[in-house]
Amino acid sequence: MARAKLKNSPSESNSRVKTVPPGTTEDVHGVSPLLPSRRMGSMGSDVGQRPHAEDFSVDSSFSQVQVEFYVNENTFKERLKLFFIKNQRSSLRIRLFNFSLKLLTCLLYIVRVLLDNPEEGIGCWECEKQNYTAFNQSTNINWSHIFWVDRKTPLWAVQVSIALISFLETMLLIYLSYKGNIWEQIFRISFVLEMINTVPFIITIFWPPLRNLFIPVFLNCWLAKYALENMINDLHRAIQRTQSAMFNQVLILICTLLCLVFTGTCGIQHLERAGEKLSLFKSFYFCIVTFSTVGYGDVTPKIWPSQLLVVIMICVALVVLPLQFEELVYLWMERQKSGGNYSRHRAQTEKHVVLCVSSLKIDLLMDFLNEFYAHPRLQDYYVVILCPTEMDIQVRRVLQIPLWSQRVIYLQGSALKDQDLMRAKMDNGEACFILSSRNEVDRTAADHQTILRAWAVKDFAPNCPLYVQILKPENKFHVKFADHVVCEEECKYAMLALNCVCPATSTLITLLVHTSRGQEGQESPEQWQRMYGRCSGNEVYHIRMGDSKFFMEYEGKSFTYAAFHAHKKYGVCLIGIRREENKSILLNPGPRHIMAASDTCFYINITKEENSAFIFKQEEKQKKKGFAGSYDGPSRLPVHSIIASMGTVAMDLQNTECRPANSSKLALPAENGSGTRRPSIAPVLELADTSSLLPCDLLSDQSEDEMTQSDEEGSAVVEYVKGYPPNSPYIGSSPTLCHLLPEKAPFCCLRLDKGCKHNSFEDAKAYGFKNKLIIVSAETAGNGLYNFIVPLRAYYRSRKELNPIVLLLDNKPEHHFLEAICCFPMVYYMEGTIDNLDSLLQCGIIYADNLVVVDKESTMSAEEDYMADAKTIVNVQTMFRLFPSLSIITELTHPSNMRFMQFRAKDSYSLALSKLEKRERENGSNLAFMFRLPFAAGRVFSISMLDTLLYQSFVKDYMITITRLLLGLDTTPGSGYLCAMKITEDDLWIRTYGRLFQKLCSSSAEIPIGIYRTESHMFATSEPHDIRAQSQISINVEDCEDTKDVKEHWGIKTSHHRNSCSSDQSEHPLLRRKSMQWARRLSRKGNKHSSKTAEWISQQRLSLYRRSERQELSELVKNRMKHLGLPTTGYDEMNDHQNTLSYVLINPPPDTRLELNDIVYLIRSDPLAHVSNDGHSRKSSCSHKPGSGNPETRDETQL
Repeated sequence: MARAKLKNSPSESNSRVKTVPPGTTEDVHGVSPLLPSRRMGSMGSDVGQRPHAEDFSVDSSFSQVQVEFYVNENTFKERLKLFFIKNQRSSLRIRLFNFSLKLLTCLLYIVRVLLDNPEEGIGCWECEKQNYTAFNQSTNINWSHIFWVDRKTPLWAVQVSIALISFLETMLLIYLSYKGNIWEQIFRISFVLEMINTVPFIITIFWPPLRNLFIPVFLNCWLAKYALENMINDLHRAIQRTQSAMFNQVLILICTLLCLVFTGTCGIQHLERAGEKLSLFKSFYFCIVTFSTVGYGDVTPKIWPSQLLVVIMICVALVVLPLQFEELVYLWMERQKSGGNYSRHRAQTEKHVVLCVSSLKIDLLMDFLNEFYAHPRLQDYYVVILCPTEMDIQVRRVLQIPLWSQRVIYLQGSALKDQDLMRAKMDNGEACFILSSRNEVDRTAADHQTILRAWAVKDFAPNCPLYVQILKPENKFHVKFADHVVCEEECKYAMLALNCVCPATSTLITLLVHTSRGQEGQESPEQWQRMYGRCSGNEVYHIRMGDSKFFMEYEGKSFTYAAFHAHKKYGVCLIGIRREENKSILLNPGPRHIMAASDTCFYINITKEENSAFIFKQEEKQKKKGFAGSYDGPSRLPVHSIIASMGTVAMDLQNTECRPANSSKLALPAENGSGTRRPSIAPVLELADTSSLLPCDLLSDQSEDEMTQSDEEGSAVVEYVKGYPPNSPYIGSSPTLCHLLPEKAPFCCLRLDKGCKHNSFEDAKAYGFKNKLIIVSAETAGNGLYNFIVPLRAYYRSRKELNPIVLLLDNKPEHHFLEAICCFPMVYYMEGTIDNLDSLLQCGIIYADNLVVVDKESTMSAEEDYMADAKTIVNVQTMFRLFPSLSIITELTHPSNMRFMQFRAKDSYSLALSKLEKRERENGSNLAFMFRLPFAAGRVFSISMLDTLLYQSFVKDYMITITRLLLGLDTTPGSGYLCAMKITEDDLWIRTYGRLFQKLCSSSAEIPIGIYRTESHMFATSEPHDIRAQSQISINVEDCEDTKDVKEHWGIKTSHHRNSCSSDQSEHPLLRRKSMQWARRLSRKGNKHSSKTAEWISQQRLSLYRRSERQELSELVKNRMKHLGLPTTGYDEMNDHQNTLSYVLINPPPDTRLELNDIVYLIRSDPLAHVSNDGHSRKSSCSHKPGSGNPETRDETQL
């Protein structure tokens, strides 16, 4: 009907505008039924005449043809094939049924053997039975015992039924799997065995005498094995299990052994019916003894058919079993490489984290494991490592240690594959750490891999917390969805920048983010090592104020008041808070902030408050011990110091009363012989006095500094403005208020070594900078270098303190980078390298105070891993010799290479420190390198030390935020910033760190968090000289002219402030003597019997040698300067840092003595925190500042 109707459609369509051609009939059958209906509907809508439109709608209804798809699957054969083969679940049931039938036939064979008794007679069914009891006296084989058995009728009926079912099933499967080659199907081993075990039973139905014929039904065990293999494969397909090769191979091996034993047992038992008539158990015993190669010989086959069967079975075993074992071993080795699976049961019952890396090195692994398992609550966690490369030999050796083998699981796989993520049970993980490969030459490509891994994990397990490490800051916004992100170059450059204005900031941050108990160096006789090691155990912790014994009593008081009294009473340093309604962390919010019970307090201490015990002591005991305000005499261990132990930490509590403001103990001596005395330190107020708040003073001081400087320099000096940088080189940089130029500098003016039409300066000397230069040596001007400039141009730094920045670049910077830095004042660049002396001299190295050497990307990878820093180390050592007065801050790839910085080959003190480092490493310290002098002084830094920042954020989710605030990467309104102040002669009247804390809190609301201390120290020099000089480890600085130069340059007062625990070195001769003995004992080359005369002569020779070497280097530098046309007056080769050692004391005890030239780390409150809120009151209070009160305030602020 449809075709007839379509044939009539052309005649009807002659009067229409739109026609349906006859060819449409053929098209309709070839397309989906939806398409013609849509097409014809559109045609009908275009028809202009209504009657014809109705006829066409009728035609279109008849023209719709229903098309059935997959009609080839509707045949009877295809449906059977779908049920028996293709469908996983139905085929699994069929195979399970087949497996059960085969096992049943084997069981029935055993039943037939047990019921069979040859002595009752043997023969065909319904034939006369013959008894062969006299066979033992004859040597002939009675074949009747082999060919005929006694099979009961019910047993025969059951076996025939099973044989019929198996035969029909086999024929059906042959028919369904036939693909054109029938002989391939017929000669299959499984088909042959099936025919042997089923056809004879079917024949016995039509020929009854053969019902007692022996049929080797026990061979069905091999068919059962084959069915079991197929069944397991179908099972794994049905449950979507992919990693089953090892299980399958073990199962096949076990089944093969069972089939060999069962076949041998049944075959020998049946053949021995014509011999000694062995029982089924004795035959099994013989097979086990034979296959195990024991061979007792007590049971043996007696006739040749059974002996032949044994030979055949042994040959089969020798061929089959080695193949099976080889496959098993291969799979086992592959599984060892890939790591196997993390079981679902373990993932649901135990907690685990996943570590995703592109390549796993032993240093990265140990840093992660040591830091992760340093926290007590993480001891029961498992670590699953997912890495695409094969396990390294060193990593394999470490993971075999029992400490790690039970808790660390290595899986070889990719995070981009759902199968591997499923193996790692990522969806059940507590966290996923994704680390970048920083040793790659192309760091951008490494970031791209990290980004894809993060996306893959987020797609597979959206609820799993992500901790991502990214290298380049421009790639950070791709992983903003992660819970915690650490950008390596952001942190690195900001830390190196702060090292130039706050010495050893890198060491301070590294010690804060490492987990330590403060037990390092406690067995050393060196006082500075004991104090440095004890203070290194301080970390950042948090607690809710309402639950804290440290801070609960200060509810309703100002933040500054709580910080001072908590430090005075408990020895803890309160650095910041977080309001309950606001998620932002504020460092030192200032005295305006009133503490509330719901605030979260962040503090620095040896351990968290929950692990501390409080021991209150009576004031009388304190007075007996001399702690009731007496600070005279040598300092001892503090009362509130923390005794770090494996369990609880005990702290002694001092009296919390404030000292009187006019205490005579703290009063200053009379000035210029006058009888008046300036009052001592003012007490810290519970609530801030709004008339004398710091932010107004600080802002006015800065403005006055700038006005004074501009007046002195004249009107030609360009005034700086404060604002946000207009051009950020990458997406995601935090806006920071900075000192900026009123107008952007032309790109030509940024070039230091070439003049332009705007200025003719071609070297640093011509610019006439007031402050020392900061030189940064980098390979390329990456976007991370932007974060080096921003902290040094932040708004809170006075204009007088701004140092010129010179970027010494190997390659020319790109246009977008110059566009980003041209708005900053005194920022220049030039092309050159640090291994070129001319480049160093042209960029003004002799006028520089700090040289920052950034690790180059092209040298981060080497054939030998630890050789990646070779070029950097040698170049820095050369500059260390040429410019000894320069402070060189170096970034290394591997922390272990820091021992080569400022290397002295024969320095006995350095050798002693090396042995101390080895001892600390043996004791399990995570900071074994902390006693290396370059690290302690903040002169060397490795970004891998900050990997622990990401690991710690799993337990302390605030660590990344606090670190970024300290480094100036983030600026939260109301949050303070890190700065430093230097202790001068005028500040020594304060005497102790606790009094300094009070002074800062009461005058400028600043919170000190540590001390950077520099001590004079004479080393036994490393250069070639008489060995007898090495026994002299520590000598007075007055005995050496070189040390006098150092003393004059650094302003170190050695007569009173040399040691951290005494006011005069002569007060502790025993300590100094022990120090010398310790260094001599650790130095193998020390000469105990050298006389004073010999030592004096060797010192003179050493002095002459060093002077001659320095003169030679000085002549070299001056000649190059003359050749370049540079003045040589600024080069001084004698001032150096070689006779000093520096170290960081984090949160030292309150009674720690202050020494001359100590640099105190401060967290200063934000000067703009309350400008908008209190603008009117600030203006009124600032209007009185030009009076006499202003100098006093500034004196107090500057101490």
